[in-house]
Amino acid sequence: MTSSSHTPAQQDTTAPVRSWREALLVYTKKPVMVIALLGFSAGLPFLLVFSTLTAWLADVGVEKTAIGFFAWVGLTYSIKVFWAPVIDRLKIPLLSRWLGLRRSWILVGQIGIASGLVLMSGLNPHESLLLIALAALLVAFSSATQDISLDAYRIEIVDDNFQGAMAAAYIFGYRLALLVAGGGALLIAGAVDWPLTYLTMACLMLMAMLATLWADPTQQKSEQHRAEDEAEMVDRIMGKSMHLNHRPRWQRWWLGAVVCPFLDFFQRNGKFALFILAFIAVYRISDITMGAMANPFYLDLGYSKFDIGTVAKFSGFFVTMLGAFLCGVFVVKWGVMKPLMLGAILVASTNLLFAVLALVSEIDQQQLVTPSLTWLAVVVGADNLAAGISNTAFVAYLSSLTNRSYTATQYALFSSLMTLPGKFISGFSGWVVDSAGYTEFFILASGLGLPAIALVVVLMWHERKPMPDKEGVTR
Repeated sequence: MTSSSHTPAQQDTTAPVRSWREALLVYTKKPVMVIALLGFSAGLPFLLVFSTLTAWLADVGVEKTAIGFFAWVGLTYSIKVFWAPVIDRLKIPLLSRWLGLRRSWILVGQIGIASGLVLMSGLNPHESLLLIALAALLVAFSSATQDISLDAYRIEIVDDNFQGAMAAAYIFGYRLALLVAGGGALLIAGAVDWPLTYLTMACLMLMAMLATLWADPTQQKSEQHRAEDEAEMVDRIMGKSMHLNHRPRWQRWWLGAVVCPFLDFFQRNGKFALFILAFIAVYRISDITMGAMANPFYLDLGYSKFDIGTVAKFSGFFVTMLGAFLCGVFVVKWGVMKPLMLGAILVASTNLLFAVLALVSEIDQQQLVTPSLTWLAVVVGADNLAAGISNTAFVAYLSSLTNRSYTATQYALFSSLMTLPGKFISGFSGWVVDSAGYTEFFILASGLGLPAIALVVVLMWHERKPMPDKEGVTR
């Protein structure tokens, strides 16, 4: 079977050596600018169905029990993998012929988001709480659908060597949208009211739709070519008794859309595929676990909400963007493995800085000294720089794993796996803090980053081994 995706090993060994000037100029390319705008489109609805929505409901006096149920809307993002195969295959009549498969689904998602936000802006929480919940569900479902298509588009529109810059641009747009949908929405609501706030956010989605229309279409395999590849793959791995051409149409669709993405991944990577999946599961455990206790930690140290907002949130945004920007250049210059290792080391190291901050703050509290904003700025700045580098490198790595025939499905699987273990372990973070204290917790969180460092070493060793190229010739 002819694969349309490089293995990670091939990506790094075949990456052209560029000058630093050429690496920096990657951010002037049209696809990179487009993905920054579409990243804004992806980030805008997220808080509008989470913390911003709960702030609206609390502000108008909705009961806390009812507000808590709105958290279930967020499950939509965690289960998007279930309809990713449909988005990977199903063409929208007329729209897909005009815009192509990926952009048509992105546009449909954006229309759904804008419609849901407009609907929410016209409802009164006291009179139509259920309708607001349904409208929020529409926004979340449409947003998750847009994410599936957008991740596929981001991977397919450029070569693997530029995925670091694409990830950095996406993160920039996404984080900027979080500022607008978070702090910006609160400012508008404070100056006017909540309905106008949500209507304003819906209008911003119109700008995102223009970005979708401005974007270039991606090149996709013909259905006949893909069907031939899938029939060959199923014959080779599952036996000729499973031959696609001998099966009903619905079974051919099921095997091609749902089964073949898994078969393809394991066929390309062999037994090493299990190692790759293990690496995906552990790479972000350290920072996700630490993040669960970050805000309670700042408050317990005596920092004000204003201090946290300006230093940890607002300033942290720009430092994260700096890290993402640098990593995008590093990936273009060096390939993905070195930035991936750098990110893993920085994440583990900066968690130790939080442990130092906890010790320094204990001394300050004993001496009745006001907690130092300088220490907070240094530690939070280092943490956000590490997050920008590690997340960008990781997204670039995950992008390199996908086959362009199953981009949406495979990336949805990878992105779900990369957060699941960390979210599970972070559930015990409060218990560790209550039992042992913050210093011990952050040391433990740092230790959780060591497996990721060790696994990157194995990946770097593996990518130096001779690998068969797309024609099956060992290089």
